[in-house]
Amino acid sequence: MCKGLAALPATCLKSAKDMKHRLGFLLQKSDSCDYSSSQGKKEKISSSQRVSQEEVRKWADSLENLIHHDRGLAAFRAFLKSEYSEENIEFWVSCEDYKKTKSPAKLSPKARKIYDEFISVQATKEVNLDSRTREKTSHNMLEPTLSCFDEAQRKIFTLMEKDSYRRFLKSPYYLDLVSPPGAGCGPENCKRSHTHTLDCNSNIIPQCA
Repeated sequence: MCKGLAALPATCLKSAKDMKHRLGFLLQKSDSCDYSSSQGKKEKISSSQRVSQEEVRKWADSLENLIHHDRGLAAFRAFLKSEYSEENIEFWVSCEDYKKTKSPAKLSPKARKIYDEFISVQATKEVNLDSRTREKTSHNMLEPTLSCFDEAQRKIFTLMEKDSYRRFLKSPYYLDLVSPPGAGCGPENCKRSHTHTLDCNSNIIPQCA
């Protein structure tokens, strides 16, 4: 048996070095495989989330186009969250889901949950409704139907359409998506519209390579 480095013959030392080299190579290969696998998954996820430029431009035509597209809805929700007003889109989405309820027995509990969360005086995510609409919606809670939130939902939609939607179209949440893939920072690409102009040092779009 080898009792110490000094007593080790040259062949034993060479074998030990070879073994260390092989172990190091295997570990590097393993790390490389893990990294490649991780990168592959990220690329697949990124690819699956892509949306055409034509579709993104349609979002600027109307709020309805925007929030009826999954990616558009996600972008708008993220923007509203940055403004601390995500309760509006969450209420709208909840109303859309509520109107798809097929079981009459589920109407009342689902309606009550939406009312308590977004409309009641102690609502955790209270939306901005005028007193008349709020009172009418409260009255609808006595006998909930599929249309009991329709008026309140329209009010919130109009509020978002006239306010936050317009700001969204001028924000990085939209501009970064509507930029042509691989576009540089030339004079034409840096100009978004007559309402705003971005230069190459802007944080809104990727800087020039």
